[in-house]
Amino acid sequence: MTFSSFIAFFILLIACQPAEAQDLSIYQKKWFTQSGDSMPYRLALPENYDPAKKYPLILFLHGSGERGNDNEAQLAHAGKIFAASSFRHQYQAIVLFPQCSENGYWSNVERHEDAKALLERYIFKNGGDPTRDMFLLMALVKHIRQYLPVDPKRTYVGGLSMGGMGTFELVSRMPGVFAKAFPICGGAEPGLANRLGGTSWFVYHGLKDDVVSHTFSKNMVKAMRKKNIKVKLTLFPDANHNAWDPALADSLLMPWLFGK
Repeated sequence: MTFSSFIAFFILLIACQPAEAQDLSIYQKKWFTQSGDSMPYRLALPENYDPAKKYPLILFLHGSGERGNDNEAQLAHAGKIFAASSFRHQYQAIVLFPQCSENGYWSNVERHEDAKALLERYIFKNGGDPTRDMFLLMALVKHIRQYLPVDPKRTYVGGLSMGGMGTFELVSRMPGVFAKAFPICGGAEPGLANRLGGTSWFVYHGLKDDVVSHTFSKNMVKAMRKKNIKVKLTLFPDANHNAWDPALADSLLMPWLFGK
């Protein structure tokens, strides 16, 4: 190899390296069991973890495409965000990624996903019994907050698509638990806003979403504002259902989440 060839190879090698470390192995594989039923989840503790300190808890709910029991798929879209060295250096937090069962759903919603009209694909319910996965999820949150050093005033939840829907419902079913929430391309029944106070919100959706209508998010924000709930709304004009890409890359999200 000539010297010029070596230099060219070296430059190519550097260019192919990731911008920063994103080690998904930081997420411990665990299973939560209650009443003979179980839910897989991944858990990351902060850098230089000290059990004598109190830490924020971030719960992230995945979408329907990541359902199952492999305890891997739920990290697909957001796992790298919270594993990034830049995030871990700047923000000290416990991060939790549960996994919904293969045929389950986080929220209590009637689904007609083959309907031509977007607004007819999801019929949200206000109340009713929680789904099997929502029931386990609520128990898991209580378990983590009880057995890990979680700051009770800094529990946060976010999610995408099915997880965005689940974010709205989870907050409504656990009043006083979540300080902040950031649903992405989700939705809920607007009457749910009656039980969403006490939490600050940052709602995201893509205006070209052809899976979950952006109208669902806009209707929720409208209902919450009528209840004087603190809520921000960002609509991405060019984003389809993958609004989680610009949302999770939003430079305003993390400072808002960890700010006062």
